[in-house]
Amino acid sequence: MSGAHESSRTRQALGHPRLSIVIPVRNEGINLKIMLKILKAVVEVPHEVRVVYDSPNDDSIPVVKNLQPAYPYLYGVLNDKGRGVINALKAGVESAQGDFVLIFAADEVGPVMAIEEMLELMDGGCDFVSCTRYAHGGRRLGGSPSGRLLSTLANWLFRYVAGCVMTDATTGIKMFRREQFSRFNLESKPVGWAVAFEMAIKAQALGLKIGEVPIVSVDRLYGGKSTFRLTSWTIEYLRWFFWGWRELRRAPTRMKRSDVQVKLPAAFVES
Repeated sequence: MSGAHESSRTRQALGHPRLSIVIPVRNEGINLKIMLKILKAVVEVPHEVRVVYDSPNDDSIPVVKNLQPAYPYLYGVLNDKGRGVINALKAGVESAQGDFVLIFAADEVGPVMAIEEMLELMDGGCDFVSCTRYAHGGRRLGGSPSGRLLSTLANWLFRYVAGCVMTDATTGIKMFRREQFSRFNLESKPVGWAVAFEMAIKAQALGLKIGEVPIVSVDRLYGGKSTFRLTSWTIEYLRWFFWGWRELRRAPTRMKRSDVQVKLPAAFVES
């Protein structure tokens, strides 16, 4: 794919990865450097990391190039499909080789601690696994107060009004089978992480087997500027809220909360 920094030698050394980690970035060089070192130390399964950027001038690119000698299954991917997370996700999945795909932002450390449990759910038959900040001991720290309020309220309403079985449909931390990706037919506008909300709705509407793993989410791991914009995000999320409310009510099979498989990380069980 255009913009991918990889070689046949490193691909042969890696073999077939079980997991592709897709990280959309926009000038997240500082956070990305920390995140990639954490991933290299923590993730034990055969995997690859696809860092997807919109511009060839993104400050994340030097970080990827500098770390590649020590992290040979790390690739940079130029998003040539249009700006925004939705297009970065499409570009990243198109280049991915893993059986499963995990998406999350470079400024969140919480998802790394949940990868093992997410994979266990996928191996157990789940097609789509979402992390949750609002149930089973999960929490959300940091970020803008308005963003936290909007997210909390939207998830509560979507669960009890629209019948969503996930407790955190709006989080950008999702894992899914790569073979299922085309079924989502993603249509969100490139506004924040609205695409993750759309995916959660469509996963349930499609009748996919769903799992959840709680995390403690810490927004903005190390500096940087949030892209949250109250008006544009609210409009786009409301659009998908009402779309989901309509479609989930029409679904041939009404999924129940008890249908969702939950896996608690060891740290949650011990506490």
